[in-house]
Amino acid sequence: MSNHENEYRDEHVVRCAKAQALRKCMPLWQEAIPATRTIAEALQSAPETYVEIHTYTGRMFAKREHGKSLFGEIRDPSGKIQLYATAQTLGIDAFKTIQELIDIGDYIWIKGTLFRTRTEELTIKCEEIKITSKCLHALPDKFHGLHDVETRYRQRYLDLMVNDEIKKTFLIRSQAVSTIRNFLESYAFLEVETPMLHPIPGGATARPFVTHHNALGTDLYLRIAPELYLKRLVVGGLERVYEINRNFRNEGVSTRHNPEFTMLEFYMAHAGYEEAMDLVEKIIRTVVEKTHGTLSVPYHGRTLDFALPFKRLNVEEALLQSGKISERELSESQIDATLARYHITVSEKTSHLVKLFKLFEEIAESMLFEPTFLVGFPTEISPLAKPLASDSLSAARFELYIAGMEISNGYNEMNDPFLQAERFKEQVAVREAGDEEAMYLDADFIRCLEYGLPPTAGVGIGIDRLVMLLTDSASIKDVILFPAMKRKEVGGELE
Repeated sequence: MSNHENEYRDEHVVRCAKAQALRKCMPLWQEAIPATRTIAEALQSAPETYVEIHTYTGRMFAKREHGKSLFGEIRDPSGKIQLYATAQTLGIDAFKTIQELIDIGDYIWIKGTLFRTRTEELTIKCEEIKITSKCLHALPDKFHGLHDVETRYRQRYLDLMVNDEIKKTFLIRSQAVSTIRNFLESYAFLEVETPMLHPIPGGATARPFVTHHNALGTDLYLRIAPELYLKRLVVGGLERVYEINRNFRNEGVSTRHNPEFTMLEFYMAHAGYEEAMDLVEKIIRTVVEKTHGTLSVPYHGRTLDFALPFKRLNVEEALLQSGKISERELSESQIDATLARYHITVSEKTSHLVKLFKLFEEIAESMLFEPTFLVGFPTEISPLAKPLASDSLSAARFELYIAGMEISNGYNEMNDPFLQAERFKEQVAVREAGDEEAMYLDADFIRCLEYGLPPTAGVGIGIDRLVMLLTDSASIKDVILFPAMKRKEVGGELE
């Protein structure tokens, strides 16, 4: 055991002993004692009201003793303020109890008046102090914060407690989601909820998590996407719907992937993918301005300018713009040699368009820093999208890339039940050939399409990745409150 771990254990033992001693003087972990105002309200109060007695609740974050007086700092969600207690005001016994047994991290309730110290710091002069919840562990040094990445992710409550920047990240996340809701509702979209347990996984190409329902006697799949259910609602007459949903995909963990993540999906009838692109651009621009008060956002030492119109490129244009490849190298006669140079393997049946897309993923995707819509996707990799009327080999589809990350995906939804059935059968063949991410055939969805899905554009936006951009975060784990972590053994037990 390291010296740090020994110190941590010893501090825990000491604080547990303090808790037992406190039980003899006051009830611990007691019922809530209301506060008459917040710390922010105290900080904004007029000097003539300082004589008024008020009560406050918060967590203790500093403690400095000076003989028969004590200074400390208390914080609540609205702010922080200094407190001052003396033996004369509290009484000798009460002061001694607080002096010896209160610790940084304890939740306290205080009653008192305000005054300013000689350095003009607004301070609560305490007439009464109660400990409402004892903290049994030492908090990280507030001047150095909590920097161990694994501890921050595993003990997010501690991270939020001592790292103000992390708290700001999740306030921005909440504000972004709220802004999206308000935006969509202003465009007459209806928020809905669809199942998270699916009898057939669908709506995306991904490996699902499997669970078993005892009462129904059947296996179910955690949702990989809500798409097929949302389109059922459009068929039913709810022509503008959206869901901010949790999805689950049994895939690897990386700086951009978490097996549990949040997506916005919205569907609008009688619209096309180009109109959907316009709407996505407006949504993201609105969210950026609402959360930052400006359309320029720093990210990884560069500046993302959302005031500029988002670029629109096809796959070949994006490859040429990367500066790494020539038009000749993308030709049908040279593409195989180009793929081999980048160690990209494809089957003999792979089309030229798919080869271009594979090459794009390898060399050009990471270079799309400014917001860029990519179009011209092959229909082969777009099983739920309609082909372009002008080119049956290309899907009426886009993806939005920002800072080298895919942020959004959208397309004209396939509403031809015959062609959709064929696409599903092709996916089943791919699955049977060994691809665990290929789609299943959903017969009920085909039947639903047979009742008539109007021309519809559908869009997905990754909330977690969008928040990464908004908060200049390097990893998706920084913007998910409780990211997936491999369990580890602590004290002989897995946690």
